[in-house]
Amino acid sequence: MPEIFIRRNINRGEVVDTSAYSFANTEQIRRLHKSLNAYNVTPLVELKNFAHEKNVAAVFVKDESKRFGLKAFKALGSIWAIYKVISRELKLDNPTLDEIFQRRDELTEMTFATTTDGNHGKGVSWAAGLFGCKSRVFMPKGTVEVRAQAIRDAGTAEVEITDMTYDDCVKFTARLAEKNRWQLIQDTSCDGDEEIPAQIMLGYSTLAYEAIEQMNHVRPTHIFLQAGVGSMAAAVAAVFAEVFKDNPPRVTIVEPTQVACFYESFKVGDGLAHSATGNGQTMMAGLNCATPCSVAWKILRRLATDAATIDDDVAAEAMRALSAQGIISGESGSAGFALVNAAVNSPELRRALDIDERSRIFVVNTEGDTDPVNYVKVLHEDKPT
Repeated sequence: MPEIFIRRNINRGEVVDTSAYSFANTEQIRRLHKSLNAYNVTPLVELKNFAHEKNVAAVFVKDESKRFGLKAFKALGSIWAIYKVISRELKLDNPTLDEIFQRRDELTEMTFATTTDGNHGKGVSWAAGLFGCKSRVFMPKGTVEVRAQAIRDAGTAEVEITDMTYDDCVKFTARLAEKNRWQLIQDTSCDGDEEIPAQIMLGYSTLAYEAIEQMNHVRPTHIFLQAGVGSMAAAVAAVFAEVFKDNPPRVTIVEPTQVACFYESFKVGDGLAHSATGNGQTMMAGLNCATPCSVAWKILRRLATDAATIDDDVAAEAMRALSAQGIISGESGSAGFALVNAAVNSPELRRALDIDERSRIFVVNTEGDTDPVNYVKVLHEDKPT
């Protein structure tokens, strides 16, 4: 049995304002998403046989590998944040896409910049291209070229793989954006600027409201959410807390063992965000972020029950298990389900995570095979590369 560590969040339970994520306050975001030609409601797959075999009531997987043809959910946030920046820069009040497109000459002069491990940059490239804007994307060391090329193919981006860590690359991109008057579309806060990360997170609310509708508004008891900087996890947790105010689901954050900033923050337990202390080595590239987003931290330090760490082999086993269920899940995409897959086979983990025969479990497959070569290797080998 691989080692899985769980750390309780002793600061959970104090009031946090999630009203920005209410159904009414996010209606305009869903309206924008639904106006896109590429929009579709991604599948919610119920793993009925798995749940029966593992003695739980239900397991639901929201499959974001089907989002916008981009194999990941990230563009939900990018398109909304870029829409908000364009609206501000063009001095338009809640414009339609047609009203924005009438200003194409001005759009072509705009450049959006970001740092990414892959999927967020792809979303920025795609969204910038949709509006006719330029984009620049910088990636941390160790990024495989196939992820960089996917960003180029998605839209307008010029892409550079740097020799920096993710956190250092974020700072570098912020400085470069300021120098060149680019618009920074970063999904984690930098130098205290929380506006863009907050808008990106609000964009993710669409996937949560889709899932709640697909579950017929029946409350899940448990939600397992993978976290890099924590933006997706915080957004989904906030939506479920809004919808099920009287009895919100139990939220567990899942991270790679060697890049576990939420686990570390819960371990310290002083209510502040702390950086990961591991060596940063993991195949879960989309989760290889050492510092929580400050906007996400404010939500998750109150809503998350605990954080857990998983090794690459746990993620690999989940990728194979999901493949057997007809779901293509990449290394990061499988992480939430990976903890579930391990926990249901362990009496100790079931107790630690309060899982029993009444548990209704919700997870998000955040990406498909964004590294196709490694995906094939994982599916056909006993251990990940």
